[in-house]
Amino acid sequence: MPGTVGDTDLPYLDIAAPEFAMNSEAVRDARARSWVARTNYGFGVLRYREVTELLKHPSLNQGSAKWPDHNGVHSGIFHEWWSKNLLVLEGDEHHRIRRLLNPAFSPTVARRLEPEFAEIATELIDDMVAAQQRGEEVDFVAAFAEPFATRALCAMMGLSHEHWPFIADRANTVGYALSVSIKEDIERIDVAVQELYDFVEQLIAERRAEPGEDVVSRLVQFSEAGDKLSDAELRNALVLMLFGGMDTTRNQIGLLLQTFMRNPEQWEKLAARPAELAKPALEEGLRVNPTTRWVTREANEDFEYEGLSIARGTTVHLFTMSSGTDPEAFPDPEIDIDAEGRKPHHTFGGGVHHCLGHYIARADMGVALPLLAERLTGIECPGGDEWLPDSGNHGPVKLPITFAVR
Repeated sequence: MPGTVGDTDLPYLDIAAPEFAMNSEAVRDARARSWVARTNYGFGVLRYREVTELLKHPSLNQGSAKWPDHNGVHSGIFHEWWSKNLLVLEGDEHHRIRRLLNPAFSPTVARRLEPEFAEIATELIDDMVAAQQRGEEVDFVAAFAEPFATRALCAMMGLSHEHWPFIADRANTVGYALSVSIKEDIERIDVAVQELYDFVEQLIAERRAEPGEDVVSRLVQFSEAGDKLSDAELRNALVLMLFGGMDTTRNQIGLLLQTFMRNPEQWEKLAARPAELAKPALEEGLRVNPTTRWVTREANEDFEYEGLSIARGTTVHLFTMSSGTDPEAFPDPEIDIDAEGRKPHHTFGGGVHHCLGHYIARADMGVALPLLAERLTGIECPGGDEWLPDSGNHGPVKLPITFAVR
């Protein structure tokens, strides 16, 4: 058929291989050859225009719903929670729950939280400076990224900050569910989800008795034209917030620091003009080095796109990192926080499954990044760093740093 793309004509990427890296010559070479690659999990879309269009394509649904079943997990607490959370719901059910959750994640709510985010970041930076002055190793993940992400979540949810180690630990455990080793870890994952359920049950009861101005109180009280979240939907959404709100923000803050360590001249620009450059510095960091390396979709029907036949049930990975540095969309793709007219990146997804919490995420990271730049310079990693695989969700597990104080 004229215009049809044959699978055998496409580059191939083994995205399950231990050595696979999204930030690699193999991916860049594949992108130069074609807008799409074959992978061992369906197709990988590599270029900006095609990722942009397919994020909103009606023939594609969110693709993670069957992840547990594909990996041999067919029942249990995690399986039940996963099958009902907003990430994987479609159609009217997705739209209804999203509409009810939206007001709790508005730009106004995000702006109101910024002073508290700044207090948390300043305290943690002070602690890092003091630790280095005592001659101790400073691991950026343990000293800043993880406590900041989790305590910012506590601030949003109106929780005492004493809860952050519990939340971080359980969210880390649930994170193993996104790995191909999910079946091996499912017992402890189920325990962690149950403990988060128990935690939010108590939290809901407290907010019903004494509501405040926090997100949880808003969700507990919120009702629209007689429609409201059921108790089960509310519990599910709050567990998702505790997991997703910590995990991705922690990873992303570590990646932002990595990006600016590699581009110290950009860091110095930010330090010199923090108010002016905080937003573009964050957006550029998200574009070139996102924690979400790809967004997963699944074909809900047979369809053809750009000459490629895609069968119903096929997994389609939209490579957000590759699209964010596509030279067709970004002729000078290197990070430049003074650049103007950049196209929007896809780190928070797109279409109906665009990240619900992106205003909050942008607010907390947008506060933390300039505060770090204003205080720390000459940041280097002396070695000993450990990283999650450069696929799916990426970020540092451990990131020792040295620095000078301004």
